[in-house]
Amino acid sequence: MTHHVVVVESPAKSKTINKYLGNDYTVLASFGHVRDLPSKDGSVEPDNDFMMHYEVDPDSQKHVNAIASAVKGADTLYLATDPDREGEAISWHVLEALRLKNVIKKDLVVKRIVFHEITKKAVTHAIANPRDIDMNLVNAQQARRALDYLVGFNLSPILWRKLPGAKSAGRVQSVALRLICEREFEIEQFITQEFWDISLDLATPSDKAFKARLTHFNKEKLEKFSIPDQVSADAITLALQSKSFSVTSVKPKQSRRNPYAPFSTSTLQMDASRKLGFTAKKTMQIAQKLYEGIALSGETTGLITYMRTDGISVGMDALMDARNYITTSYGKNYLPDSPRMYKTKAKNAQEAHEAIRPTDLARTPDAMRAYLDHDQARLYELIWKRMVASQMEAAVYDQIQVELESSDKNATLSTTGSVLKFDGFLKLYQEAHDDDEVEEEHRRLPELNEGEKIRTDAVNPAQHFTNPPPRYTEASLVKRLEELGIGRPSTYASIISVLSDRGYVNLDKKRFVSQSRGRLVSAFLENYFKRYVEYDFTAELENTLDEISNGDKEWKVELKRFWVDFIAKIEESKHLTITDILDRLDAVLEPFIFGTGEAAEKARVCPTCGNGRLSLKTGKFGAFLGCSNYPDCSYTKQMVSGDDGESEAAAGSVDFPKTLGTDPKTAEEISLRKGPYGVYVQLGMAEKPKRASLPKGLSADDVTLEVALSLLALPREVGLHPESGKPIMAGIGRFGPYVLHMGAYTSLTKDDDVLTIGMNRAVTMIAENAKKKGAEPLRIVGKHADGDDIGVFSGRYGPYIKHKKLNVTLPRGVEPEDLTLEQALELLSKKAAAAPTKGGNKKPAAKAKASDAAPAKKAAKKPAAKKKAPAKKAASKQKVG
Repeated sequence: MTHHVVVVESPAKSKTINKYLGNDYTVLASFGHVRDLPSKDGSVEPDNDFMMHYEVDPDSQKHVNAIASAVKGADTLYLATDPDREGEAISWHVLEALRLKNVIKKDLVVKRIVFHEITKKAVTHAIANPRDIDMNLVNAQQARRALDYLVGFNLSPILWRKLPGAKSAGRVQSVALRLICEREFEIEQFITQEFWDISLDLATPSDKAFKARLTHFNKEKLEKFSIPDQVSADAITLALQSKSFSVTSVKPKQSRRNPYAPFSTSTLQMDASRKLGFTAKKTMQIAQKLYEGIALSGETTGLITYMRTDGISVGMDALMDARNYITTSYGKNYLPDSPRMYKTKAKNAQEAHEAIRPTDLARTPDAMRAYLDHDQARLYELIWKRMVASQMEAAVYDQIQVELESSDKNATLSTTGSVLKFDGFLKLYQEAHDDDEVEEEHRRLPELNEGEKIRTDAVNPAQHFTNPPPRYTEASLVKRLEELGIGRPSTYASIISVLSDRGYVNLDKKRFVSQSRGRLVSAFLENYFKRYVEYDFTAELENTLDEISNGDKEWKVELKRFWVDFIAKIEESKHLTITDILDRLDAVLEPFIFGTGEAAEKARVCPTCGNGRLSLKTGKFGAFLGCSNYPDCSYTKQMVSGDDGESEAAAGSVDFPKTLGTDPKTAEEISLRKGPYGVYVQLGMAEKPKRASLPKGLSADDVTLEVALSLLALPREVGLHPESGKPIMAGIGRFGPYVLHMGAYTSLTKDDDVLTIGMNRAVTMIAENAKKKGAEPLRIVGKHADGDDIGVFSGRYGPYIKHKKLNVTLPRGVEPEDLTLEQALELLSKKAAAAPTKGGNKKPAAKAKASDAAPAKKAAKKPAAKKKAPAKKAASKQKVG
């Protein structure tokens, strides 16, 4: 009897797929990545042909062990991780981890399978059509991981030393930060300009009213700034009031508006942001749940195809299903003669991947509503409608353009009208737009004929001012990154999340505002590492990774090409002094900190001593403004903070208290109120009514009765943990939203919604929280005489040494990468000697000698290039070649 093992990424998929395949198959989950580069020196060795030292995460070890145990008696191993480059790499890592355990026997057949939807048809088709692991895809992912490691692990320490308070820099995140900061700079530098336009209220001989706009005056075409002020506008208005007009031209035409393509990852994130108010991260979390499956009639079925894709093509079966549905539900008038075929225009797109679409169009949004929570239903409806609409007929408009001229031929007016003749795909779906993209409303015009005399009822001058470019929303930032060819569909949500978590940007009214810390980091990188935050360079690197994945370039050759210039820049930056850096950033950021011109000079005058000059300084807790007369004058001021007004932002535009409705169970009134500790919802008017605070990031404007009921129902059960079988609860506590499992609390991130967080995300967060119980060291200095590692860690007050429970802050002037084992042992010995005993008295500690400790590596002269990782067990280190 044959037996087969199938490895997928998520435990939520395993039971469903096992049901599809039957008892001859064992389906196990890897729970995402099983191996990664540890966050320490030597994980990538550029001087040793870019050898990469992977380690199996301790939490992943049990999953690898379970897979290894199952494989021992199997005939076939199917690697069925996600159908993208990252999934391909995870399959390879699983296989390598099993090989190091010596469980891959000669007679074991190992195959890679992919499916883009979790349905029985898709899974069985994948089993019938296996292939080998695509090492081009794996190597492209390895190159990406190596680049991210080399940039982050070498550039971040430079930031820590030269710009205290800065947290990290990344290959893609720093470019996204630059986009946001540059937009802020454009807004600060923007000079508003006044302009006017003039419209006229007109009427036909039959008294039908309409409007027209002045386009020419004194036989000259009017441009945007042709009427610069009220004096000019009033003069033209006066002249127009005495003129009579007649119709000189009537031009009818018909226009067609085609439907949008089905969703890719980026367009789904954009539309969900605009229409539903979802963050990119929330969109992907809900889409993941829809992809992994919902219990329908006792069987779990995936509702949508794979949600990380830049393709917009659709398989022929799905196209024909859509066409059949359109004919049945809307009639043949709504069906084009042939299926619509779409091809992406985005850079770096992987055309082999299908668009995001429903797995079965018969599962309509109305039919699925009973099985989905509120936000899942809204996102599914968006995906379903977009797919069906993409195969519908175009919308048709009857348009008319009319021109009128004054009797003295000195003034010309123009007006357009448009009538929707056939709604086509608009019957089902309309795309949302950002503020600056909203289309003008279509206007109807009365019947007009050439030569017809028109009456003037009023002349309306209108004043306008130019506006600065708008700040990025999540949707417009994702759109811009995609246009530039930066990042991948799977990375956009994490890039945005990292920028917020680092305190580099804040969201204000759903738009990104760069914070002082972010402005400093971006300015530093632009001035000292300009090439590595240039849009073209980062996009070209993405192209290179694509060429590696296609087998057109060799990954280690490209890594070397990048590394040679990058490490030279790192070495050069070590000679920079903090004073030189601050002077340069002080000048670059003057418009942001002090303003411009005379206002800047006034703002720089110290308000305490009156003759000192304020400039950028830096300390243990980051950047601040200080007086040039220090220490005689100790005036300091924090840079602009993004926290001001947060409670006001949460309050929105609501007048408190606001009645939202009644509780369907108790019929008590539910209201929205504001107290001394923020905004909350309240049930009833009892002496001690039930209340629930609004989670951070939720505006009072967005609180509906449904949201309020959900908040009042907290804590709620998310489900049973797939390993322990114990319930996972979600709620809001003293320190914010959390999930609770077996007595352990895990705080939710800014982008997680306590009301909608699902099982898969909750299990992942609980696992990640368990990993964080021991923070990753910046580097391992060596071993203590007792055999335990001595590590250097990054702390709130700077780098520190840790050995067991003893922590020692590094002295001023000692850098983490320069610390020797001898220095570390001496510092630990002094701290131990100064520590009080249980009885309250200090006791001398036996001083550990360097000779008693395990030998340590010498401090490397080049970060990551010269240092080698500490010796590891064979199972946790693998040379990639």
